[in-house]
Amino acid sequence: MQRQESLRQLKMPSSDTSDKKKEHIPRIKPIIEAADTLSLGISLVVAVLMGVGIGWLIKSLSGVAWTFWIGVVIGIAAAILNVYKAYSKEYKEYEKLAKEPRYAIKKQLDDEDDEDYGEKNY
Repeated sequence: MQRQESLRQLKMPSSDTSDKKKEHIPRIKPIIEAADTLSLGISLVVAVLMGVGIGWLIKSLSGVAWTFWIGVVIGIAAAILNVYKAYSKEYKEYEKLAKEPRYAIKKQLDDEDDEDYGEKNY
């Protein structure tokens, strides 16, 4: 009898363990994701400013005026690279979402709609 009760307790989680699991869910994750997206704009500005700084440094060391523009181009290229990386990351997240079964209903609806618009034999 005691063994059966202990087996039931092992199979059925008590309310205490479910409460503990709820507490371990990170509440800050959405905030971190939002800050990551917001930081893209800041990283664009910082990349261009660092490029300008590199260009100014090269210009001051070499004394040639056009070397300033090398740094500017480096900064703009870094900003474009940051945008590309952020896009790639978001696209991967989108692909993961598209594979989830709860979003498969769209494909089923599209398949059903195709049957309605098929050729009609008169």
